[in-house]
Amino acid sequence: MRVSFYTIGCRLNQAETAVIEASFRNNGHQIVDANDAADVVVIHTCTVTAKGDADTQRIVNKAVRLNPTAKIALIGCQAQTQKEALFKMPNIHWIVGNERKMDLAEIVGTTLHSEPQLITPLVQKKNFTIPFTGIDHRHTRANLKIQDGCNFFCTYCEIPYARGRARSRVFTDILREARELAAAGYREIVLTGVNIGTYTDEDKTLLDVVDALQQIPGLDRIRISSAEGTTLSPELFQRMKEGKLCRHLHISIQSAQDDILQAMNRRYSVSDFDTFINKAVQIVDLICLGTDVIVGFPGESDEKFITTFQNLEQMPLAYFHVFSYSERGHAASRKLPHKIPPAIIEKRSRILRQLSSRKRRVFFEKNIGLIQPVLFEQKKNGWWSGLTDNYIRVKVKSDRPTKNQLLPVKLTHIDSQNMIGILDA
Repeated sequence: MRVSFYTIGCRLNQAETAVIEASFRNNGHQIVDANDAADVVVIHTCTVTAKGDADTQRIVNKAVRLNPTAKIALIGCQAQTQKEALFKMPNIHWIVGNERKMDLAEIVGTTLHSEPQLITPLVQKKNFTIPFTGIDHRHTRANLKIQDGCNFFCTYCEIPYARGRARSRVFTDILREARELAAAGYREIVLTGVNIGTYTDEDKTLLDVVDALQQIPGLDRIRISSAEGTTLSPELFQRMKEGKLCRHLHISIQSAQDDILQAMNRRYSVSDFDTFINKAVQIVDLICLGTDVIVGFPGESDEKFITTFQNLEQMPLAYFHVFSYSERGHAASRKLPHKIPPAIIEKRSRILRQLSSRKRRVFFEKNIGLIQPVLFEQKKNGWWSGLTDNYIRVKVKSDRPTKNQLLPVKLTHIDSQNMIGILDA
């Protein structure tokens, strides 16, 4: 059977898709490109924003055009929270929520010729293992899931309803997959989860995970994906300074105005966030700090937005991901008054994205003339590109193959969202 995959949304979804693909291969099925003929099309959904919901409909329509007779499986967060609406889309044969999606290969194999399947039990709160290894040679860096779910219940978010309460992957199972990824040739692993700073398995924490991964032969880099600053130990900064942990943190602030943070049910003040990131900058030379910002949360007046802008402007951040506020069906914020008109949200988003571009350039300028190790990923339009450990996308000209090689590069100048470099002899 030929199976194709589409993944919408976060890095955690990407990590899970790689493992689900491996389970299909293990069951004797062929994984094909999304644009090729397939018998089954798997769409890994996202419901963090309304755009994620719309992407599902768009991709279903595309899949039906490409493969009119294919059966479609919708899995993941939107499948968990909007199951009834999804069955109205064409060719849907399986809707599988987060509790059972890792069993998809088995489910498809046993129900291919059955009636359409709706499998969305409540997500259980217990630590977990993952039976397969997410080896995906289309990518140079491997995503490694270590945690799932969240207990924070921010008022704009329905992830606790989609993915359940916080739970962690069994420590020894993390190391088992990491060793297999390193043996398969991956030199960088990105730790993923919903709220990975809350990782706990028996007496093990995120710090223990990092320390254990640093001992794996062949693994040169460990990167933390998006995290909550209030959950991270400052001891991680020492691992960045002295070990294999990348000098990069993406810490979501969501708003830089205290009243809005309180209305969002965030667990810190602007001052708390600022103190944490400034400590990181003091300890880790040239650390890249990124953040997420939600624009247009109910009650965000012009004055409160200006405060957010001014605070973000003075913080040592290298970039922002800017999101328009999006009402979610299970989120408490949908009941709040003082909604912000879309035109104002769009204008404010544009202002913050411009600020982000300026701050990224300032960060890049600090790296001009330095020699940084770059892990190269691909060649496109005559340029090899890869990442420094402090999250700078670097492009170089080279006739020799450099994929998956960690090579020193002198960073010479800025090219929009990238830096240009020269391979150091």
